[in-house]
Amino acid sequence: MEKSSQLKGFLKDLFSSQRLAVLATQSKGQPYGNLVAFMATRDLKHLLFATTRTTRKYANISENPRVAMVIDNRSNEEADFHQAAAVTATGVVKEVEGSEKETLLKLYLSGHPYLKDFVSSPTCALLKVSVETYYVVRQFQDVMELHIGK
Repeated sequence: MEKSSQLKGFLKDLFSSQRLAVLATQSKGQPYGNLVAFMATRDLKHLLFATTRTTRKYANISENPRVAMVIDNRSNEEADFHQAAAVTATGVVKEVEGSEKETLLKLYLSGHPYLKDFVSSPTCALLKVSVETYYVVRQFQDVMELHIGK
């Protein structure tokens, strides 16, 4: 339990220091990656991002809701080879609707207030990844997994 608690603390620190993630989707066996502005819920069970409904990523998610998101702390310096950490979150994504949307939108905008006009557009969708597993890699060889309860 101690290790799980430490890992959750590490994830919270990383997520609070990073604003962008790489979202991986796929369509007909072809992978597709995008940078997205993200926020994590306090309990780490969900990752949030927004996109317009006309994007390829939205179409891919509509076809296959299984996604991966990569968040890292690299600085593009030599020190990254000793200190960089990357997290891959895997799970299922769905559009947030109803009363839940208001609550999660406030959380999302707390980290990205400059996206208020974008997410307020009727063509924009707020999406929620229900994380199943976090894969944490540090120093290129220290790998840990954190399975999130449903």
